[in-house]
Amino acid sequence: MIRALLPLAAGLAPWAMPVMAQAPDPACFPTAGGALEICRGGEAEGVFFAPRACESAANVQIIRTAGRTGRLQVVYQAEAPVSGRRRGETCPARRVTSPLDGGSVRVGGMPEQLATLMPPTEARLWEMARIVRREGRSRRRGRSPEVAETMPEGVAARHPMVVAGRDWSGDDYTYVFLLTTVPSPSGNRHALMQARTADFERFDIRGRAEDGPAWVPFTPEGGKRRRSRRGGDAPAPSAVRDETGAPIVGNCAGEGFDRHDLVGFISVVDRVYHYFYTDVLPADCGAPLAQRRLGLYLRTSRDLTADRPWSSARLVAEPLPGQALIRVAKAKGMDRWAVAYSCNRPANTMDGPVADLCVQYTGDLSIGSLAGLVWYSEPVAIMRSPAYLGLRSGGDGGGRFGRAQHAWMTDRYGNLDTPGSYPAKAGFLTWLDRLAPGYDPQGASSVFGRPVFWGTWSVRPVEAR
Repeated sequence: MIRALLPLAAGLAPWAMPVMAQAPDPACFPTAGGALEICRGGEAEGVFFAPRACESAANVQIIRTAGRTGRLQVVYQAEAPVSGRRRGETCPARRVTSPLDGGSVRVGGMPEQLATLMPPTEARLWEMARIVRREGRSRRRGRSPEVAETMPEGVAARHPMVVAGRDWSGDDYTYVFLLTTVPSPSGNRHALMQARTADFERFDIRGRAEDGPAWVPFTPEGGKRRRSRRGGDAPAPSAVRDETGAPIVGNCAGEGFDRHDLVGFISVVDRVYHYFYTDVLPADCGAPLAQRRLGLYLRTSRDLTADRPWSSARLVAEPLPGQALIRVAKAKGMDRWAVAYSCNRPANTMDGPVADLCVQYTGDLSIGSLAGLVWYSEPVAIMRSPAYLGLRSGGDGGGRFGRAQHAWMTDRYGNLDTPGSYPAKAGFLTWLDRLAPGYDPQGASSVFGRPVFWGTWSVRPVEAR
């Protein structure tokens, strides 16, 4: 820490010297309205997962489950399973034209002392919405030709968001909200789907029966219709609804998988679920994809098992760049919101802006405190911010870094937590670096084989300097 230095006056004891204000440390930046500061450098970082050339990983979350065993669960978005491949079998390098190939939610458990390494995992959810409810669709088993024609991008499970149920009321399930792609008259949109698990091994999918929500065990057949024990067809997966009865879908149609409509995080505060996410501003739906701006939205719920669990959307902050990915959660040990979001450092290299991740804290837990944050410097579209962490890991060796699809570690309620080996840290982040050399450096894929890194950050009261 850099401190202002004063010469000692002759005959005057050091503790009797007049108090002077300390000069700001250029390695730190203020947050929470000046009450806290985050300092760059000196934080732990490393490689979390080095996937094979046929594997991918993004949105890697670490969740501390209930109990005192120190057990952690890792949940992330991965490649779609390849049928016929046996576990442990070698697999050839894969490529995709989409900037983010996904298709399954993978899950694995591990002891807490191994929290900085990817544990063995299994694909648990994939191809969730192969059948979409719509008028005029075929009644044949499997995917009908007309549905296939309207969904050229696929409908796989993406962007998992994990949170415990109301265990204070006897609900022992953990819920995974994920995004799928569904057709609309104007094009494909993201839709919010829901799954649940009691052990992170077997999952049920939320569908709709005549009398309300219905949970159907997930099977490797994915979206194919199954006969229920009562002799009828089991409900197909369906989008979660809000309090108005409308399915929760993105504001606008889009292209590709690497977009952030409905992508966010869920955090429980005072037994209320807070789902913060980004979506395209409705006024920008007609704009070219590269020019669309985002808003930060909030939906709340008191019961994730209800027929219409989520409130209507509330706009929290706007406008935000179209490439922004934002995670919001209750801060560790504080009644504040912590926000981690994609950003660029203020200074450029010869190749342009340097990608990083930014972190800010609010003054309290009010929603208005999030709206009051200064997310980016002007011009906002360039995504520069002085609140960057200064991450060092990854990169292509030439000063270019990728900080994509970041997530973090939380407790079972989606509130920030850290591994037992880093008890003093304020947070534990993971991110995908598409520019870092992967398992197959000669390959052209920016997704398969690319490493996922981890890092920590610290925050302290300004008076503690």
